[in-house]
Amino acid sequence: MRAARAALVALATATAAALGAAPPAAAADTWTEIGSDRADPLTESQGLTSVEVPAGSANRYTGIGTIPLGVSIRGWNHVGDPDASYDGHYVEPYQRDSGTSKMFRVQAPGGAWSEYVHTLGSGEALNNSWVAITPGGQWMLTGEWGTMTRLLVLPTPGVNPATSPSANLPQVSTVRLDHAVRDVQGCDFTGPATLLCSSDDPEGTLFGITKPLLRVDLSAEPGTSDVTGHVTALRALPLRSSCSGAFETEGIDYDRRTGTLRVIVVSPGVCVLTDSRTYRFTSG
Repeated sequence: MRAARAALVALATATAAALGAAPPAAAADTWTEIGSDRADPLTESQGLTSVEVPAGSANRYTGIGTIPLGVSIRGWNHVGDPDASYDGHYVEPYQRDSGTSKMFRVQAPGGAWSEYVHTLGSGEALNNSWVAITPGGQWMLTGEWGTMTRLLVLPTPGVNPATSPSANLPQVSTVRLDHAVRDVQGCDFTGPATLLCSSDDPEGTLFGITKPLLRVDLSAEPGTSDVTGHVTALRALPLRSSCSGAFETEGIDYDRRTGTLRVIVVSPGVCVLTDSRTYRFTSG
């Protein structure tokens, strides 16, 4: 009996020490909702980003109502979640219903627009839901719809000196994920090798929750060499509406100046017009 009690005490002491030394991952990255704003279904329903240059710039949003006529008549009828480099280059991702390419529309800090086309690689999905520019600015991540174990790395158009509107925008490397993700609608960097992503996953079989907020910890800041990414589900995103039915999680933005995370969630049915929201979160 004395030996058994001694063993139990030793086990309890070791367990307490282990728990104290290694708190759960979620406890180190908890995002708490602090408010929300109505998301206009025409102009704020696909994506959003904060713009640092020029100083005092308003947040940018995308939706079907923000697609210029001259772009849509050429077949680019869907715009995804945009991003902006820290030096003020603003990038919007576009797709069309068929074909073998994606398009990235770029506005330089001076206001001029240009377009860069990426030819699909072998097995690459056609959709172009989001872009996330690395803090260093030279490289850009994008993803594919469905259940995926990778993210694609491209040079940032208009920022990376190797890019040109007259040349194909190539894939240069891959982020290889250690856990499958589904229907990612947006990602944004919170540090050189950390991403937060919004997933529209309706099934919940990958992480035990639907519509999760994901964190991806990269082995290094992306560039021309492949890196790995460790995926963690942090929480379920809010799904609140006067209507019942299928919500759609959309774009995401992290503003490093304020530490504010924002995610768009579109309401089901007719409530898409009235109570779709951009939710705001803070860490801690």
